[in-house]
Amino acid sequence: ERRDALEISLGRMRLKNPVMLASGTCGYGRELRDWFDLSSLGAIVVKGTTLAPRAGNPPPRLVETAAGLLNSVGLQNPGIQHFIELELPELVEAGATVVVNVAGDTEEEYVEITRRLASLPAGTVAGVELNVSCPNVEKGGLQFGTQPQDVFDLTRRVVAVAAHLEVWVKLSPNAPDIVAVARAAEAGGASAVSLVNTFRGLAIDLDARRPVFARTFGGLSGPAIKPLALRMVWEVTRRVGIPVIGVGGILTAEDALEFLLCGARAVQIGTAQFRDPEASVRVIEGIEAWLSARGIRKIGEWIGSLRVKGEQLYPQADA
Repeated sequence: ERRDALEISLGRMRLKNPVMLASGTCGYGRELRDWFDLSSLGAIVVKGTTLAPRAGNPPPRLVETAAGLLNSVGLQNPGIQHFIELELPELVEAGATVVVNVAGDTEEEYVEITRRLASLPAGTVAGVELNVSCPNVEKGGLQFGTQPQDVFDLTRRVVAVAAHLEVWVKLSPNAPDIVAVARAAEAGGASAVSLVNTFRGLAIDLDARRPVFARTFGGLSGPAIKPLALRMVWEVTRRVGIPVIGVGGILTAEDALEFLLCGARAVQIGTAQFRDPEASVRVIEGIEAWLSARGIRKIGEWIGSLRVKGEQLYPQADA
């Protein structure tokens, strides 16, 4: 079968397929290299990376729910310089398409991290994904992600120093108006938006009569949020002209196909990787088999073709 049937474009990026690993769920890909070839993915979005190292939140950090996972990791990471010197070379050697999820407490930190990544040889890193939607830290994250003007200002500043890098913005479902935030990211020059990040949730320790997490709330991911994420993706794809990347509760190829049908140009797999380290590869293979069985030769024929009361999604360029 022709392998280019799944090729898509995201701005200037050309990906062999629309399936990526979501930030925060795959680290820097080190453990997953024992399971599959990282170059087989559309891209890998590495964990949220800050200017200086962060210790993250105190344990416990994960709580399973009936249909998902609550986390309160707090952006633990070794800092951007460690990533560039020790983690990135292995990803490049593996042939992975790398997007770096960038987080910070101030606009200046986002800008400085992006500037360092943009100074690397072209092709080393494909883009940055601005984390303006993390609910598990004291500062940063959501402080930028709920107000359209803040997202516009941050995106514009980062785009100004991004050079050859694509700039994505990862949106919070906790924003009062996610469509307005998406439009602000587009106006600021973002080449794509990723949605959604986790929903704020609460886990209780009955015996202790207190929240399980030290910071009270955690971020809910997994199958429980898929219907909500799908709805938001559908709403945003109708209102912006830049590509949308669908995230939230994708376990199977059918889940991914639903996001693509709603207008997402690509998807990210996260929580599913904890249950099955090869989930992303199975999704890629499943998408190809599903489309082939129905005589759909190019994935672009499927993207955004949802039929809803005669309405059309925002017209996007051919995939």
